[in-house]
Order: sequence, then C-alpha cells, then structure tokens
Amino acid sequence: MDISYASWIGLQVVRKIVLGDSKVPLRGKLLKDKGETVRIRIDGSDIDIYKTMILAVEEDAMVMLPA
Repeated sequence: MDISYASWIGLQVVRKIVLGDSKVPLRGKLLKDKGETVRIRIDGSDIDIYKTMILAVEEDAMVMLPA
C-alpha cells in the first residue's frame, strides 16, 4: 500500500514505528516523502524510515505546549 505523507511535510509529528518486536514512538519533523521511505529530522540529524515500519502518524502535541 503506497501512502502519501505530503500533508505532514514540515510539521513536527510523532510516528509510531515497528522496531523489531517493539512499537516505538518517534518524534521529529517530517522533511520529505521519498517513495518507499520518508525523511525525518530528529535532534538535528536527518534519517530515512521505511514506510512499511510506520504504524501511525499524528501531530506532536508537545510542540503546542507553552514553555
């Protein structure tokens, strides 16, 4: 299934991904939809995540909280 993440580009999001036998939340800015992967920025580093590893994407509510 090919899912487009274009509407999430530029937003701080939380992705729930599968990592081995674990399901892990991953916070960062979605930078680019690259076909089979998405590029995200986490703490200043850009990484590619396979779309097949992504279970869910939602806007990061922590960004909305006042400091």
